[in-house]
Amino acid sequence: MSTQHQKTTIITGASQGIGAALVEGYRKLGHAVVATSRSIAPVDDADILTVQGDIADPETAERVVGAAVKRFGRIDTVVNNAGVFVAKPFTDYTAEDYAAVTAINLDGFFHLTQLALPHLLAQGGGHIVSVTTSLVDSPDARVPSVLASLTKGGLQAATKSLAIEYATRGIRVNAVSPGTIKTPMHPDETHEFLAALHPVNRLGEVGDIVDAVLFLETAPFVTGEILHVDGGMSAGH
Repeated sequence: MSTQHQKTTIITGASQGIGAALVEGYRKLGHAVVATSRSIAPVDDADILTVQGDIADPETAERVVGAAVKRFGRIDTVVNNAGVFVAKPFTDYTAEDYAAVTAINLDGFFHLTQLALPHLLAQGGGHIVSVTTSLVDSPDARVPSVLASLTKGGLQAATKSLAIEYATRGIRVNAVSPGTIKTPMHPDETHEFLAALHPVNRLGEVGDIVDAVLFLETAPFVTGEILHVDGGMSAGH
């Protein structure tokens, strides 16, 4: 069982890809981790608590925050990593697409962050970091992505707004804005096309995003930052 003095981080979308790597990264920093996703399985590490649930459901946020406080006694960081990306021409989006993408990308962020914030304040401060997408700042005609921009753009705007609202209370709020990262989400046959979207002509690695999140975690003077880790996409084409 962990001591109550160990920092505790909540990570959403934690079962694979970037989320699973973030769990490892925060454990290496010495944090206890509460890892949540729909399909996450228990792990053999007393300092990782897994909670199954759909982050789009407000009840999941309640269970995750409650479990963190019960098991580890505190919450210091929230990593809003869970996200869904549906690339379609704007008029092809269905009501179901809209409901699913806004529920995960926006509702998930809103409910979890709102419930966790009082616990960060109780520790005298903390960190909230969200994973967005470079398409917010640099739309690309080859990847129609209005729903991603609508929702992840909302997260980026909220990141700056929250950072300023809580700047004097020790809570920092940042985002990492990735290009396309080599994860199970992208089948091998799409890699060449996706690589060509980046000025550096390759995909990012999961570790690139983890390193960026951990930099922000350990950068006490950085808040309200949208850190682009995108192989130059946000700079131009």
